[in-house]
Amino acid sequence: MRILRRSWIMVVAATMAGLLVAGATSILSKPTYTSETQLFVAIQNSGSVQEMQQGNSFSQARVQSYVKTVNTPVVLDPVIIALGLNTTAGALASNVRASTDLNTVLINISVNDTSPVQAAAIAQAVANSLVKAVDGLERPKTGGTSPVSLSIITPATVPGSPSAPNTRMNLLLGAFLGLGTGIGIAILRFSLDNRVRGEADVRLVTDAPILGGISFDQAATRKPLLTQTPAQSPRAESFRQLRTNLQFANVTGQAKTVLVTSSVPGEGNSTTATNLAIALAQAGQTVCLVDADLRRPMVNEYLGLDRSIGLTTALVGSSDVNDLLQPWGDENLFVLASGQIPPNPSELLGSDEMKHLILRLEHAFDTVVVDAPPLLPVTDAAVLSQHVGGVIVVIGSQKLKRQDLEKSLSALQMVGSNLLGVVLNRLPARGPDAYSYSYSYSSQEVRTPPRAAAKSNRTASRTEDHQRDDDFSKMILNSPEQPPKVFPGSRLDSN
Repeated sequence: MRILRRSWIMVVAATMAGLLVAGATSILSKPTYTSETQLFVAIQNSGSVQEMQQGNSFSQARVQSYVKTVNTPVVLDPVIIALGLNTTAGALASNVRASTDLNTVLINISVNDTSPVQAAAIAQAVANSLVKAVDGLERPKTGGTSPVSLSIITPATVPGSPSAPNTRMNLLLGAFLGLGTGIGIAILRFSLDNRVRGEADVRLVTDAPILGGISFDQAATRKPLLTQTPAQSPRAESFRQLRTNLQFANVTGQAKTVLVTSSVPGEGNSTTATNLAIALAQAGQTVCLVDADLRRPMVNEYLGLDRSIGLTTALVGSSDVNDLLQPWGDENLFVLASGQIPPNPSELLGSDEMKHLILRLEHAFDTVVVDAPPLLPVTDAAVLSQHVGGVIVVIGSQKLKRQDLEKSLSALQMVGSNLLGVVLNRLPARGPDAYSYSYSYSSQEVRTPPRAAAKSNRTASRTEDHQRDDDFSKMILNSPEQPPKVFPGSRLDSN
């Protein structure tokens, strides 16, 4: 059923194509008329009852031979001559059909022709010719009359309507064949297509927790940030759900640094990491977003920040990390941009300096979110995953193949990474692969003026976020045993 729901358009199209082909065939086919006649086979015997029973058995045995005789030149040549037909016995035999019912002495003859009058004439002529042919074949060579007599009991009549094409039957057959073809193509396509489309495909590869599902939004290409969408939108709710599920996955609080990566480029790990950091900050946590993609950094473009100095600057010791953090938004969100792109990203991310930097950030912030490159093209994410508390793998729907997901998860397992779960991105809003349901809102909320709506949405979002996650986040990240720390004299300290 899931396969049919995915490919229902193709199945319907194949069914409609079958109907169109069947309808066109019925319209373009020339009408064919069928005329029928029936003969009775009798034994000319007036003896005792026993002799009559023997004669009846004899006639039933001979009927099958007479049926075969109908399509022979002995019967059809006289018909061609009598009616002046421009054909041969072999060609005429294809339009003449003879049959008999079981345990009877009746012979049924039917003739097909494009002319109803000619069909009746040929059927009657074939019956007459069969009577004469049997009489001649069964007549004794020594003279006398034939012991077998054939009589026409149902003369041929001119048919009033064509027997073919049967439009209704053709349409039913065309629809059935089209439906079967569509289902077959859908099953074949599903068997050959190994792309990850939804939760069911993920379960074929791994049992890792699915932390959330983010539906594909065409507007997200222009407005990727969580703050650029209404607070009640399905996209915003998806990231809030991801934030809550992440807190449950990290209930022990050991994974203060979360690495967000993917298998291949283009799956949306940078936008997911950025919006996850924003969602955590909206819940009242102090969050540091680190752009560790030292090959194609994107966080600074999403947030409108300067990346000329950042992570690489701190790793090479040119500046202290306190001077490189850039505050963003109204919440406690600080961003450490990528800095200049180095020639050796893997060595920098796997160095002891990177490990010590993450430890410093963990002491200063409630949560550290690290955006890392994809796992398969480069080893940066696998190397960096050894320094963080947990890893989230973003899976792009219809973009990633199952074997690639297996390779990326194996790479994390090989280095001993703590896989917190996966996030399904670019999911369809409806259909069998949709991850969650969305709520509908009244038209009054939709028609709220943009500025007032944005302000009320932010206020409502913060209030709702604090009510929903404040107690939980305090229990996990801000427990009395481990109070949040800040860098002495840093921007966080002054704030």
